Amino acid sequence: MPPTQEDRLRDILEAIADIEALWDQRTLADFTSNRIARMATERLLEIVCEASRRLSDEIKASAPEIDWRTIIDFGNVLRHAYRATRTELVWDIVRSDLPTLKAFAEKQMRQRSGS
Repeated sequence: MPPTQEDRLRDILEAIADIEALWDQRTLADFTSNRIARMATERLLEIVCEASRRLSDEIKASAPEIDWRTIIDFGNVLRHAYRATRTELVWDIVRSDLPTLKAFAEKQMRQRSGS
């Protein structure tokens, strides 16, 4: 059975939780100096981007404040132009963009569970 929309939302939330666990109370200098953890973060962001890409247009339309095209495009960079990934950009996404996406996914999951 193919993944449901709830599966995709769960994938987003789990990947974000893993990223938060890696970088909570850490700095850009920590991020820059830890290549293996940075690569793990990029892989988790690939999951976030792919799961976001697979959300329905209806779900995405409910959050026009999220730049879905940029998420999809960034996933393509991570997959195909990984040597061009800028450390500061990834850090900025982790710190600035993921909280909005996390809040959106949590809200969608609450709505779907009826809570």
